[in-house]
Amino acid sequence: MTGNLLWRGMLAGILGALLATLFARGFAEPRIDLAIGFEESHAAHGKDHADMAHGEPQEEELVSRDTQKGAGLLTALALYGAAVGGVFSLVFAYGYGRLGHLGPRSFALLLAMLAFVLVVLVPAIKYPQTPPAVGKHETVALRTAAFFGMIALSLGAAVVAARLRAALARPGRGFDATLLCVVVYLGIVGLGQFLLPVIDEVPGDFPAGLLWEFRIASIGMQLVLWLTIGLAFGLWAERVLSHHQARRYKGKGR
Repeated sequence: MTGNLLWRGMLAGILGALLATLFARGFAEPRIDLAIGFEESHAAHGKDHADMAHGEPQEEELVSRDTQKGAGLLTALALYGAAVGGVFSLVFAYGYGRLGHLGPRSFALLLAMLAFVLVVLVPAIKYPQTPPAVGKHETVALRTAAFFGMIALSLGAAVVAARLRAALARPGRGFDATLLCVVVYLGIVGLGQFLLPVIDEVPGDFPAGLLWEFRIASIGMQLVLWLTIGLAFGLWAERVLSHHQARRYKGKGR
């Protein structure tokens, strides 16, 4: 059964990637184009301008902008969606039935929204998304490591909080245990965000409205991805589980 859930999770992730790509083309990519235009207008007074003045050719793009926001974006998101969808299905298979009496669709949607908060929203508090045109090339490795470190911290804190709740939960005391675990999660994440390096490379004259719109669009793209995974996988998982339960029932009846 886990194998059936796994490929359905990957398929849900690819479907989410397709819808997220369409969302990005309509909302995020136009902001990236504007940010690139902003960078190029500033670069005209910098190194590129000096190279042109000395007759030195400018570097050509390895991948055209049209490819980046078309096939390139879809391919990257499809690979990402398939990966997170597969992991999502495994977490679903492990956790289903352990958290109350939620049905497959309700549990899948709850799990997807929880993943969205832990993997997208919480890390974005410390390291909000910035357009690719903004930032120094020499700090890419540091920014990438810090961002994934923030994701790992958020997920690790959630695991600690969940295990603590399981250890403290008693009949009639579930709310108190949940509240304490939320406080523990926030405390771990807050400490981690304080210790992780501060990275802010947005130029002071970069349009604040454009930056805000890009960040909202980036979060919206992730929301579309995770919401699609939760809804599509929940529907397919319900069918798999119903079929599996029917086979077990028929087997016992013989």
